[in-house]
Amino acid sequence: MPSINSGSVDIHYEDTGGDGRPVVLIHGWPLSGASWSEQVPALTAAGHRVITYDRRGFGQSGKPGTDSSYDYDTLTTDLDALMTELDLQDASLVGFSMGGGEVARYVGTYGESRVHSVVLASAVPPCLLKDDDHPDGALTLDDVAGMQEQLRADRDGFLDGFLTNFFSAGGDLRVTEEQRREAVALAAQADLDAAAECIRSWVTDFTGDLAKVTVPLLVIHGDSDAIVPFEVSGERSAAAVSNSELVKVADGPHGINVSHADEFNKALLDFLAH
Repeated sequence: MPSINSGSVDIHYEDTGGDGRPVVLIHGWPLSGASWSEQVPALTAAGHRVITYDRRGFGQSGKPGTDSSYDYDTLTTDLDALMTELDLQDASLVGFSMGGGEVARYVGTYGESRVHSVVLASAVPPCLLKDDDHPDGALTLDDVAGMQEQLRADRDGFLDGFLTNFFSAGGDLRVTEEQRREAVALAAQADLDAAAECIRSWVTDFTGDLAKVTVPLLVIHGDSDAIVPFEVSGERSAAAVSNSELVKVADGPHGINVSHADEFNKALLDFLAH
């Protein structure tokens, strides 16, 4: 099982290899790198070297529990360790949902010397927090605390409901029940402490990080996202970066890389071709 060590935590990754330009896929909450199963074959067929990895505390990566922080500064050290260990150059970073935070913070902290382009897919930047400084946000700190409490009180029930909303638009499930259950099974691999603490990280402010993005940016987001609202996140991220392209997926739920895989893959491959 390939892994790299980041701050004493083993980070599991998968690497298709090859000489193509690297594409690093960073998964959403509460899943793992395996959630990119609809994208890896398409990217590989197009000639890319594809790397997925499991966030610390999730999937097959190490689970340090309460011995680790799960803020974005810590999480992004794992991405940097992967980029450095594999010596990835001219790479495209694709962050889905929570994974978009690592993409933004990576550029904001480590710069673009290894980066060709970036993609924010149903992603949390620029800032989901709703407070006096962010009146148009989506989540208050009370909302965050409530979700953490619900997860700890009834893990299975919370994740089942969350992943239904994850793949639903207009009240209708936009994937098969088998696909939804596959996501539930991936979520079951997550450490409870990691999963709960990551919820707090969702409301991180990435405005300063996005200001440092100069490479091409693709924003792809469903217009019916019930988890990360398009108007709060995707639309604003695209507006914040001058060198950006916005693809809005009609009737797209949060999990558009599964529900609208063909449309998602086409937009991604078209963007990566440049």
